[in-house]
Amino acid sequence: MKQAAMSIEEAKQKVIDGGLILDLEGQGDLTRGHLSVRVPGDANLFFMKPHSFGFDEITMENIVICNLDGEKVGGGGRRHSEVFVHSEIYKARPDVMSVIHSHPVNAVALSATGRPVLPISQPGSAFGDGVPYYTDTIDLIRDKDMGAGVARALGACKAVLMRNHGVAVVGKSVDEAVILAIMLDSACEIQLLAEAAGGIGTMFDKEYIDRLQYNITRDEQYTINFEYLKRKAYRKLNR
Repeated sequence: MKQAAMSIEEAKQKVIDGGLILDLEGQGDLTRGHLSVRVPGDANLFFMKPHSFGFDEITMENIVICNLDGEKVGGGGRRHSEVFVHSEIYKARPDVMSVIHSHPVNAVALSATGRPVLPISQPGSAFGDGVPYYTDTIDLIRDKDMGAGVARALGACKAVLMRNHGVAVVGKSVDEAVILAIMLDSACEIQLLAEAAGGIGTMFDKEYIDRLQYNITRDEQYTINFEYLKRKAYRKLNR
């Protein structure tokens, strides 16, 4: 079933809620991560977390509006210098509605090894179609060419490991991007633990992995788990 179009306020609230969830799940890395969503009704603009604030500090007033050239065109906050991760992915992927760039510890650690993300767990199976690498630099993605490099490395996949730096994760919704970002870090953690414990044993056949991937990457699964984590985040805030 096709989801109803979001209003401007609903889209901005998704950024706020997504930020709270990412912070709760340990993806904040001080103020350095960022989350965005396309502006409803205008695919050439996107709402984005502001510079100098944590994932848990996004508000209706400080959300930034940017265009596909990475320019700030509205909003109360300061634009992130790594806006080009978002703008260049949106240019390259019309299907993408939300982008996350973060520095989750386990994903960064696995990226430093250069090894692929393997489908040895349920979270890992969500990426059974592969997680490519961006290897041009460990530096901040502060210009269009670098952002375009990230977008090229991502290709048609759900996520890209930025070697020794972080991840870029995409989705057809904020719900999808947020849940995939969490699952990717969990997949990397499980793999690192398995490798440290003596190595990975027999893996399941592709047929099983493909079936599991289908079951855990449907829109309903993203929404159910996003809403659960949102309730959890607001319970914590209201204690």
